[in-house]
Amino acid sequence: MTDRDELDVRPSAEAMLARIRRDTPDAGGRGRLRIYLGMAPGVGKTYRMLEEAHRRVERGTDLVVGYAETHGRPLTAALLDGLEIVPRARVEHRGVVVEEMDTAAVIARDPTVAIVDELAHTNVPGSLREKRWEDVEAIRAAGIHVITTCNVQHLESVADAVATITGAPVNERLPDAVLAAADEVELIDMSPRALRQRMKHGNVYPPERAALALDRFFSEGNLTAMRELALRFTARRVDDQLGEIATDAGGPTGGRFDLVAERTLVVIDGSPGARIALRRGASLAAALRGSLVGLVVDREPGGPRAFDAARDLRENLDFATDLGADILRVETRDVVAGIVDAVRQRRATRVVIAVRPTPAGLARLGRRGLVDELLERLPGIELHVVPAEDRPAH
Repeated sequence: MTDRDELDVRPSAEAMLARIRRDTPDAGGRGRLRIYLGMAPGVGKTYRMLEEAHRRVERGTDLVVGYAETHGRPLTAALLDGLEIVPRARVEHRGVVVEEMDTAAVIARDPTVAIVDELAHTNVPGSLREKRWEDVEAIRAAGIHVITTCNVQHLESVADAVATITGAPVNERLPDAVLAAADEVELIDMSPRALRQRMKHGNVYPPERAALALDRFFSEGNLTAMRELALRFTARRVDDQLGEIATDAGGPTGGRFDLVAERTLVVIDGSPGARIALRRGASLAAALRGSLVGLVVDREPGGPRAFDAARDLRENLDFATDLGADILRVETRDVVAGIVDAVRQRRATRVVIAVRPTPAGLARLGRRGLVDELLERLPGIELHVVPAEDRPAH
């Protein structure tokens, strides 16, 4: 095993997508992916997905339900009647048997369309694949179309922001590249007030659970913020599609169709702070419908790098790739000069960097920090600074 093999401990989402597509037999071309996207649980994604399933079956489409989660909602459960359901696989983990989608059985059944709920779901340990989106990619590689669901808070680029807004951690996360590669994304929208009314009527959770949820995750402020995230994501897709249509038709490539005029550059090293900066940068790039660039300033090109430091940097670079960043490396011992050159080379409009506070003693001695130098040398560029976090000492 080479040093590179040891360092590539977590392949990026794009690399995993490519690997699945390469290793899974292709039966008549890849299947299409249609995603029902919502701002939160309870807006009706699964219900709408199952309604579509019935419409397709009525038209004669060969369709199966690979996995559907009704969460005990009677109206949603009723929609499973009349649909062919592939029995779930039973996986034992720590003495407990858990049901997961039987991906191999879905592929062996070879329908035209498969219904697969909850795209961001993490499979129980012991499953063939870690994430359900990987199962979906295997199904699509077999030539089967997939209809699925996802909530916006599970997107990697916004998960931290949602956790901050709601105070609840987002444990199941989906690489943005998966949704970006979908053939169709349909927003299932609902006003926060309407969703809260559904909660109060017991249409989402049982009454005892609903009361607690309304005061916490499902507060009107939280729902409004998540609705904005979902609407922005959908609007970006519409703009992207409009730009592609204009380009294909030989239309304008500038003005309203210039979707990469805003460029966000994030400085990456092996620190945990770099990951925070990447999430912030991805959110900015997404909100501004611009591009994302990840910059590595290599101060010792060709020199030895400690294993832990190299591994941490590789993980952060893989994370940047998951967020859709274009990676740029600059070799220089002058970090400020490297950032300035990269900004000019890529015509970046803003820079995001994680910085440790300058020690009080150095400040008294008049030593200028990295931020001060960047502000002076990049006067026309927005500079976004996030606090760096050090790993706890071992």
